[in-house]
Amino acid sequence: MTNPNHQQLGKTLWNIADQLRGAMNADDFRDYMLAFLFLRYLSDNYEAAAKKELGRDYPAISAGDPRVPLAIWYANNPADVVDFEKQMRRKVHYVIKPAHLWANIANLARNQSGDLLDTLRDGFKYIENESFESTFQGLFSEINLGSDKLGRTHADKNKTLCEIIKEIAKGLAEFSTSVDALGDAYEYLIGQFAAGSGKKAGEFYTPQQISTILSRIVTLDSQEPKTGKVPHLGRILDFACGSGSLLLNVRKQMGPRGIGKIFGQEKNITTYNLARMNMLLHGVKDTEFEIYHGDTLSNDWDFLRETNPAKMPKFDAVVANPPFSYRWEPKADVADDVRFKNHGLAPKSAADFAFLLHGFHYLADQGVMAIILPHGVLFRGGAEERIRTKLLKDSRIDTVIGLPANLFYSTGIPVCILVLKKCKKPDDVLFINAAEHFEKSKRQNVLLDEHIDKIVETYQHRREEPRYSKRVSLERIAEEGYNLNISRYISTAQEEPEIDLAATHARLVELDKNIRSASTKHNAFLKELGLLELPNGD
Repeated sequence: MTNPNHQQLGKTLWNIADQLRGAMNADDFRDYMLAFLFLRYLSDNYEAAAKKELGRDYPAISAGDPRVPLAIWYANNPADVVDFEKQMRRKVHYVIKPAHLWANIANLARNQSGDLLDTLRDGFKYIENESFESTFQGLFSEINLGSDKLGRTHADKNKTLCEIIKEIAKGLAEFSTSVDALGDAYEYLIGQFAAGSGKKAGEFYTPQQISTILSRIVTLDSQEPKTGKVPHLGRILDFACGSGSLLLNVRKQMGPRGIGKIFGQEKNITTYNLARMNMLLHGVKDTEFEIYHGDTLSNDWDFLRETNPAKMPKFDAVVANPPFSYRWEPKADVADDVRFKNHGLAPKSAADFAFLLHGFHYLADQGVMAIILPHGVLFRGGAEERIRTKLLKDSRIDTVIGLPANLFYSTGIPVCILVLKKCKKPDDVLFINAAEHFEKSKRQNVLLDEHIDKIVETYQHRREEPRYSKRVSLERIAEEGYNLNISRYISTAQEEPEIDLAATHARLVELDKNIRSASTKHNAFLKELGLLELPNGD
């Protein structure tokens, strides 16, 4: 559960963003805002480690000295700087020069210093190319400090950045800026920017409510006290990880030490950078995750291209929210690709099953995969029908969950969650129709905790409930032509109440009698008042 104070920090920063971005596109401003928040995190973490390393030698803050404490130490101990930085690289895996620390950047912004823009540019360049021992190059590559959107001249750009950073620093000063606080604020901001991005939001953000369903599903087996061991997932993969929110949600369900290593892949360079920042901001060490920038369908990640089955990487959990019905161009030799040759190729018009088969290929024998897909995969014909049929005959599809429409910022269509396993025990498929269980909101429909709990508990216990869930045998699914359309197995029609004809007739007779009586009284009153004209002859 997000700390309310942490969410308030996110709201404060969002209000600042809303006020300052002016005519700037929300996606562009997002990159600046989140990069500055990340720099704050790096600086806080580095200064805390430096203070611990230097101990009593760490300078105290001086009211008359505008320099940050570390800058004072550097000036007083030039001969020790190289050894100090070597030690910091061993301890925290990176170095930030005193001039590039957030405290100094914020001070330049408050003083409207003309050096701010150049200092930021130098700082980002140093962090990308020289600071890290591990693979964090290019973290700020999409932050264009020379953009005309910041201003026409160098002075204009510098002034805009001063204003933005000054306000962010002011907002941050009001709250705790622990790793949890900054991580929650970062996640909140990503969600808010996604809300304003329309269809583009689908490129980088999975709503937390849906992330929670997938996360709880794939972690259930590991959390059951079957062996008495501490719950643990060795490896987890999201091959279309966006900003990393879904992976972080799984980590949240398992606890910080519940996952051996997190793996993600993302094609969009900006989103790839967001994911790496997001991991670090949530306290995931650089040795605990690996995010790869590349094309999942082309499988250009060498780590996954191992052909020796004994050495091929396998994952205890696979989660994904790939782009819906993405058009792709399979390579000429892709039919022989080990990911697809047993099931066939997804059509060019919709890569949904290509994504599914990619993730499923790397799933461990006892692992669980949960993937979000459009409803079309449940019933479309052609190549998709052949793939779906093969998966069902091999008893790979465990559960089909239908979700309400309009849950995503990027699309209003209803989606489903498919849960797959390589060693599935029940010889049936569980269908859950959660499409009618939600709360309406202004922009999107919302799944409340009670809705999420019901889905997860129904999945966990394979519980059947009229109009909500049903276990369907593979024989019955075969009779339906391997069509997984939920409405074929769970009736959503309301039963008409049985009508008692005799009682209804008696009621109508009584109503007619009452009408006649009331009409007679009414006419009598009108006659007394002389307002009733009687027919001739009366």
